[in-house]
Amino acid sequence: MKIHYFQRYHAKENVATANTMLLLSRLYQYSSDKFFRFLKSEFFSDSFEPEIVFNLQEKSVDSIPDATITQESFKIVVETKMSDWFYSEQLMRHLNSFGDEKYKVMITLAPEIMAEDKKKIFEQQLKEYNSAQSKPVIHINTTFEGIANAIQEVIDDRDYEMQEVLDDYLNYCYNDGLIAVSDSWKFMRMQLAGTTLDFNVSQDIYYDNADRGFRAHDYLSLYKNKSVRAVGKISARITAVDTDNGMQYEVEFGELTEERKQKIADAIIDGVQHGYDIKSSKHRYFFVEKFYETDFKKITPRAPMGTRVFDLTQVLETENLPETQEIAELLKSKTWS
Repeated sequence: MKIHYFQRYHAKENVATANTMLLLSRLYQYSSDKFFRFLKSEFFSDSFEPEIVFNLQEKSVDSIPDATITQESFKIVVETKMSDWFYSEQLMRHLNSFGDEKYKVMITLAPEIMAEDKKKIFEQQLKEYNSAQSKPVIHINTTFEGIANAIQEVIDDRDYEMQEVLDDYLNYCYNDGLIAVSDSWKFMRMQLAGTTLDFNVSQDIYYDNADRGFRAHDYLSLYKNKSVRAVGKISARITAVDTDNGMQYEVEFGELTEERKQKIADAIIDGVQHGYDIKSSKHRYFFVEKFYETDFKKITPRAPMGTRVFDLTQVLETENLPETQEIAELLKSKTWS
């Protein structure tokens, strides 16, 4: 059974805040450099240098000490809502939380972006407040998905531990309704196929451990030998496990048909041939309309060790995705690292 990093099934704001802060603290523990890169890219200007700085022979007003160790001060105040229910009166009171820090940021965090009229009212009040301050407060309005996406940008597919933490956070957000799945249409999840690739492509199916979390996505692609080799649009997602009373199925998306039951049975048999026991532990079966051949090459050394999610609108540089077969053709002219 998978041990989750984040609490589940609690819709209260304090739990959502605690889980998000836990995610950030795990990132800091994993790599302070990547944590500060995340802060700098999302919340602060290019002049923000929060890391500890070691200097030799730094000249001061009256002397030149042998060495100095400094770190610029900053403070981030977070207000979390479960919907767009921010009130400017409350946010203005939160400004009293700041002291004489050099960098000050207030984050308003919710599943959705703040309504434009509401944001405009608060930021006008904040502008008036800042006019009397020597060090202004910056307001950043973001979402739980925005936080996750920003962290994804600073870690890579070889940060195995942090990728697992981020996947679990995303899974928590989806379970508790903190991330809308309306943008799943543009995401393609890459899975490692290896020895099972031929079976996966011929049967238009892929399986994975059901405990593994994932970001909502409409497209599934398969990787082998330095390249994504196939891509398909997901038509159904079904979990299955063998019990004392026979196979137990759970439909997450799509329809459970006799044909799909047979493909699950065939996948179990094929897995045994490759040394995988997927019958006795709960697995998730992804069915695609059809896997189309492609050649989306990885141009950097070393193979990925886990999943990867691509935003196809960014990869293909379009806001309107074509049919899956055309996506497969277009990916042949693209590369990734």
